[in-house]
Amino acid sequence: MKRKTSILADDFDDPLITIDGDEEVHEDDLWFLPGPVEEEPDELPPGPRAEPPDTAVTEEWAKAEGVHAARLARVAGRLGALDDRLLRGPEGWRHWLALIEAADLSWLAGDRVSSDRLALWISMRLSGAQDDPEALARIGWAVRRLTGGPGPKVDLAAFLDRRDPENIEDSADRFEDRAGGWLAVITAASDLHPITRACMGYHLWSMAGLGQHGDQIEAAVTAARIAASDGSGAIFAPLAMGGAGGLRASGLPLERLDRWLDGMDSAILTAMRHLDGIEEWGVRAKSAMAQLSGRTPVALRKVLTEWPLTSAPMAEALTGASRAAVQRNLVRLEERGLIREMTGQGRFRMWRIDI
Repeated sequence: MKRKTSILADDFDDPLITIDGDEEVHEDDLWFLPGPVEEEPDELPPGPRAEPPDTAVTEEWAKAEGVHAARLARVAGRLGALDDRLLRGPEGWRHWLALIEAADLSWLAGDRVSSDRLALWISMRLSGAQDDPEALARIGWAVRRLTGGPGPKVDLAAFLDRRDPENIEDSADRFEDRAGGWLAVITAASDLHPITRACMGYHLWSMAGLGQHGDQIEAAVTAARIAASDGSGAIFAPLAMGGAGGLRASGLPLERLDRWLDGMDSAILTAMRHLDGIEEWGVRAKSAMAQLSGRTPVALRKVLTEWPLTSAPMAEALTGASRAAVQRNLVRLEERGLIREMTGQGRFRMWRIDI
């Protein structure tokens, strides 16, 4: 009869141990024994490191920029000329161009809001029964971002007026993370020209998961601000004026940048022609108003050439003239076919020049 042996950890002084009376087992074969105690390191290993941005994307756009270097320089030169002209011009000219650009972007998104209708909504929240309030709000956001404020590089979520909800599931894809990924790619491409980076950012918008209803407008406005980030007069670079061909491009970066430069070149020329039209109106109005006496006609003409829409109280404040003198001269200008009343109302009326 075999004798059972009780085994305790403290009894294992000899590497050879007898079990069941007649079998010898080496201590290393006893898996149930506690192993040797290992000292833990003093410092924990570093946590996971953020992966660097994918450089392949930037390299493709850098190659496209090199191929189109001459055309890029020409478009950049024209944007610089527009920037200088706006820097020397009145502040209202930026509002003129922002309204036109935003209105053309609305057609790209299918909302079809005219610049006159948009100006009335921005200034007076005046809309018609046929107008879509949500569409006006989207285009109104575009006008605000095209006329001033911090650019998208500072805080993209604030720039877009989009935030993650307070209660969000752990598994949900956070908007701030998607926006941060998009900004990381744009920042990594800092060696590229701002116009190229704007084109790249626009076409990577949906891939970054930033798209939603009206995302074309958001992407275009963000790109327009990036393209003009080196300027001091032009807050944005025109993209949609003249047909928005660059915003509809597809294909490889080489093809996208090709169409982008063509569309941007056409949009800048359209913006310059519009400013030319305002200055030509000023010359025509000066000749037509030569017979009007007093300083009010001259001051009123200056206000009308600086701002897209003008009301009697606004003209009164900017010219320093009396309300009666302003209204009397507005009627005279309208009779001469120089300005048009836009609201069709008896009160809270707004005028604009008839270019």
